[in-house]
Amino acid sequence: MNRHPDYLLNRVNNPADIKSMSLEQLKQLATEMRQLVLERDAAIGGHVGPNLGIMETAIAYHYVFDSPHDKVVWDVSHQCYPHKMLTGRKLGFLDPDHYGDISGYTSPEESVHDFFEIGHTSTSISLAVGLAQARDLMHPESNDNIVAVIGDGSLSGGLAFEGLNNAAKLHSNLIIVVNDNQMAIDEDQGGLYKGLKELRDSNGKAENNIFKFIGLDYKYIADGNDLQTMINVFKNVKNIDHPIVLHVNTLKGKGYQPAVDDKMDWHWQPPFDIKNGKVKETTTTENYSDAILTELGKQIDDGVPVVALNAAIPGVFNLKQFQAKYPDHYYDVGIAEQDSVTTAVAMATAGARPVVFQNSTFLQRAYDQLIHDMALNDAPVVMIVRGGTIASDSATHQGTFDISMISNLPNIEYLAPTNVEELISMLRWALKQTEQPVIIREPEKKLLHGKASQDDYSLIHYDVAREGSEVAIMAVGDFWQLGIDVCEELQKKLNINATLINPKSLTGIDQDYLHHLSENHDVVVTLEDGNVSGGFGETIARYYGPKAMKVLNFGAPREFADNVPLDVLYEWYHLTPDQIVDDIEKVIHAL
Repeated sequence: MNRHPDYLLNRVNNPADIKSMSLEQLKQLATEMRQLVLERDAAIGGHVGPNLGIMETAIAYHYVFDSPHDKVVWDVSHQCYPHKMLTGRKLGFLDPDHYGDISGYTSPEESVHDFFEIGHTSTSISLAVGLAQARDLMHPESNDNIVAVIGDGSLSGGLAFEGLNNAAKLHSNLIIVVNDNQMAIDEDQGGLYKGLKELRDSNGKAENNIFKFIGLDYKYIADGNDLQTMINVFKNVKNIDHPIVLHVNTLKGKGYQPAVDDKMDWHWQPPFDIKNGKVKETTTTENYSDAILTELGKQIDDGVPVVALNAAIPGVFNLKQFQAKYPDHYYDVGIAEQDSVTTAVAMATAGARPVVFQNSTFLQRAYDQLIHDMALNDAPVVMIVRGGTIASDSATHQGTFDISMISNLPNIEYLAPTNVEELISMLRWALKQTEQPVIIREPEKKLLHGKASQDDYSLIHYDVAREGSEVAIMAVGDFWQLGIDVCEELQKKLNINATLINPKSLTGIDQDYLHHLSENHDVVVTLEDGNVSGGFGETIARYYGPKAMKVLNFGAPREFADNVPLDVLYEWYHLTPDQIVDDIEKVIHAL
């Protein structure tokens, strides 16, 4: 149901439809689109502040340029909601029944106006340079404009600097829009942003100008939320014959006071009440992140030189409260996961005890540092990984790959606790030992209490919660409850008293126990909340390869799931207790 049949946006089926609009109509369009961003995000959650702040830039772009003949790359593409409304996807904002039809990021599958699937940061300039180089190679006579829009702290990512460096080599059209809203997900970090402030304060005249130093043309726009200004700027640079940076000052959250007042919380919000800005569902129950921070505080109070590092996502781990209490023990590197890992390696080598907080999907950017800096140097870094789970998010934000990424690296111990007591036990050991890097996969599901069966994890001994026969269930981390449910279903349906095992480690195996297990079991089942390709289950299957034991691995297949409800994914992946037991039954009958 279209809630706003009288909106101007209803007339817009493609970008060309706004070119005949007056300035007042375009301003009305901006107001309408801001309201639609709020309504959609209030209903299903989403990026609020970034899209409210980029509104005039997006409208002016499509008013002046000719998409998709001219090409724009959005970075981070969570700023693309206005772009989507103007490029044939307005129904995903006008009609609540169609909110789920579009992702929160650019997607070529949705529209010819999107050129890349993008959800992570700092990629737009390199992508735009590549588009420009391909244009110049294959169609040198072309007058296509290539535009990169980079903002929300993305400029601090190393790839952005690499892109800028190579953009300066071009002798053809390239327009880089730096959306400077003075924020990343949290506050901007580092000297780069001090330089941007100097440019803002001097109306672009400060001598300290990184863009000019690199060799790029530069223009400062003081009010990027003024439509006429942005239209004029884009008209002036359209068809430019060399690379130029447009440094555009905008207000993150413009048009919605709660988002202006608290830019960090309103970067992304779960469903909320538009009238008062209150999140509809809040929980005050205990959680794993707070338990971790409480333990780190105890360690600091006891004189342990603990330092918490993160890359621009303190809210994911509740780190702001830790920062307030221990400001000298907190270090935010901005959107620069690579830097966080390598900095932690040096800290650990110097005797400090760094604890790096990483989101599974963002950790991908630091894979080289995991291998070359952390693992190769045996640096006793401690890392907490959140978001490692099969989830219903966009394909750009999948947390299913961390087990495969990390568990196959030498010198690293990757631990998967099943309850909060086990988590804290692992953390204490990780901070005490100095032999190797230790990574702990923070559980994502409901907090469970239990016990820790060991306080030294240098050798892994599997925990056996139930001793049975015929079938053994090895449930990793967050899938512990699933393991319990499968055991109960096996008892109920097949009268099998299955063994239930907590492996604890995603890297090492308990060979003695696995050898013992084959004496009275025919089938081993592994359950992991992640990608089975290269995952924990394949390690167990490899061990039993020369033996008669049958091994069934359950988890996610090697694919990108894109905005699929979690219950649907579980059905697809055979991750319900009924399905798992049915699959076990087929193997047993075949023996």
